[in-house]
Amino acid sequence: MARPPMFKAHEKQRIVLSVLRGECSVAEAARRNKCSETSIAKWRDLFVQGGLGALEAGARQGRSAREAQLERELEQVTSALGEAHVELRLLRRGGADFTSRSWR
Repeated sequence: MARPPMFKAHEKQRIVLSVLRGECSVAEAARRNKCSETSIAKWRDLFVQGGLGALEAGARQGRSAREAQLERELEQVTSALGEAHVELRLLRRGGADFTSRSWR
């Protein structure tokens, strides 16, 4: 059974970002945070690789499923608004004729 991590993900992120920003070296970050230089170097490499993967995935994917869903919903709302606008114009012109027939 593996031991639980000493550092939470947001703590590792803070440490790695301080190294990447040049605020401290890997050795200095290891001393400050009481962990090994190897650990910090691994976190840094994973962090950078994850960012690269995200950039590559973003370039491949285009629209996300959520964006596609929102665009479909927008089309439906726009269509409903157009229909409501037409109905309102017809009612204003002579509502008696319009209300007596079945529009839909």
